Amino acid sequence: MKKIGVLFGKERSFPEAFIERVNSKKIEGVMAEAVRIDKVMQGEPSGYAVIFDRISQDVPFYRAYLKNAALCGTTVINNPFWWSADEKFFNNCLATKIDVPVPKTVILPSRDLPADTSEESFSNLAYPMDWEGIFNYIGFPAYMKPFSGGGWKSVYQLNSMEEFLKNMQKPSNW
Repeated sequence: MKKIGVLFGKERSFPEAFIERVNSKKIEGVMAEAVRIDKVMQGEPSGYAVIFDRISQDVPFYRAYLKNAALCGTTVINNPFWWSADEKFFNNCLATKIDVPVPKTVILPSRDLPADTSEESFSNLAYPMDWEGIFNYIGFPAYMKPFSGGGWKSVYQLNSMEEFLKNMQKPSNW
């Protein structure tokens, strides 16, 4: 089954109408849906043949997700690369595709909402996230670090999922 996904924020009219229209065509082997993002592992496919992007200009996490999806063969409409082509997660995704060993990595949405967004902007995210699946994938110790930046600023070692969940509640830690 080839899936066409729509990644969107607050708007509902276009995404819902587009999904309904594609599905009403009843094309064998093709379906459309709102993109669902559970966990984003570097160099792993998104599950979508095509993604229409209507929100990543406001959400860096979505741009990283879309770049990984594109690298894994998804056609992404609205180029996520023109915003920021070079950041850690994409570089690791690319490394996996050319057989350069890198630590298993996942990207997480920021705890705080980016400017000009609301909770509705994140309706594509699965909730609650699959924390057990994420930590089973990366293992421990795990390291939390910002999406961009360098110099080992704001890097934290985690030794268990419980430690992560406990520290997530403390604003001063992340």
